[in-house]
Amino acid sequence: MVFDLRAAYRSLVPASLRTRYGYRYLRQGLQNLNLMREYGVDRIKYARELHYWKARHAAEGGVLKNHWYEKIFLAMAEQPNANFLSGQVVADFGCGPRGSLLWAKAAKARIGIDVLVDVYAELGIKAHDMIYVRSSENEIPLPTGSVDVLLTLNALDHVDRLEVMCDELLRVLAPGGLFLGSFNLFEPRSFAEPQTLTPELLDRVLLSKLALDSYRLAPRGPAENVYLPMLAGTPVPDGEQPGLLWVRGKKS
Repeated sequence: MVFDLRAAYRSLVPASLRTRYGYRYLRQGLQNLNLMREYGVDRIKYARELHYWKARHAAEGGVLKNHWYEKIFLAMAEQPNANFLSGQVVADFGCGPRGSLLWAKAAKARIGIDVLVDVYAELGIKAHDMIYVRSSENEIPLPTGSVDVLLTLNALDHVDRLEVMCDELLRVLAPGGLFLGSFNLFEPRSFAEPQTLTPELLDRVLLSKLALDSYRLAPRGPAENVYLPMLAGTPVPDGEQPGLLWVRGKKS
């Protein structure tokens, strides 16, 4: 017997309550439940994140690529090379499973921080010469002031408790430590990205607590190269349109 979801929707939901998007939402809900069951996680957000990474892992031949991180992070830092990381403890918050800091060979230690570290093992992170630590939605399990250079690349829109996690970023960053951040602006919320970030919101919860010396806005580029407008210095259009914000600053 074939289960007809559309027919079930019509039979379960009165006509007066049906909407244009109701069937789509029901279908998404069932897909989310199936993904949670498949991946053994208890949050839709985690299931969606894992579904994305597993799809990328398969599409990239079983080895996730990471060659572009050096170019992006050096552009964020406005540095010609990685020498400024020499002897430093460097961490990437919301690192994902690609090995985002493998290029930073001058660093004393390279730490990837992510809530899904435990399940990233099957995506190849054990082969990386990095330290991976699993954060929660409330805490980064690192000592206060233990990170000299803290990076985050389009990760803060993925957290549940934005202000709490921003406080944690500031806590683990050493006094005088360097912060490098890239943020997606004005993006609609989704299952995996529960935050819509704005410059005003980021200033309130994080940026006003840093001594910034670089603040750059640009439109978001095409899916195959979202950073192209930022790297090209393309001015941001007027209005609340999806874009990128790059900042560089130090903790007082």
